[in-house]
Amino acid sequence: MVERESRERTMEDVDAVTREVLTASRVLVAVSARSLSAVEDRVTLPQFRMLVVLSSRGATKLVALAGLLHVAPSTAMRMVDRLIAAGLADRQVNPDNRRETLLRLTTEGRRTVEEVTARRRTEIALIVERLSAQQRLALVDALTAFNTAGAEPLAPSAVTESSPLGWE
Repeated sequence: MVERESRERTMEDVDAVTREVLTASRVLVAVSARSLSAVEDRVTLPQFRMLVVLSSRGATKLVALAGLLHVAPSTAMRMVDRLIAAGLADRQVNPDNRRETLLRLTTEGRRTVEEVTARRRTEIALIVERLSAQQRLALVDALTAFNTAGAEPLAPSAVTESSPLGWE
């Protein structure tokens, strides 16, 4: 009986945490959508994700990029073609293997990632500022554990790093 109650309580805890994470994800998706609003005429959310991966990885082969984005290479190629047409990415011959093509950000692509990331960081900071110091500390601890469980690399600090990582 005690084991069953413990298991039920654990399931309730998992459900409660899951509900709160889903709610928080809605907040973050809304922040992400607003941060993209200035460039939405040129970049979709999946295309921006590709820009972020290229920003964090540098020049990347198409197959590797598709794998990182969990899309088919043909889908990645269509996305790349659109980004190239928008002037945000380009292709270059791999200097180590001239049969391969590498994809990379253009200066405009890098600037786009930096601007969107800065808007997102500012809006998230405004939300975090509404929390008490104790709530912030608890949030850092909880999100660190969550990010580790989800195998997500740490985003850079606005203070110590200038590279605009966001999500891979």
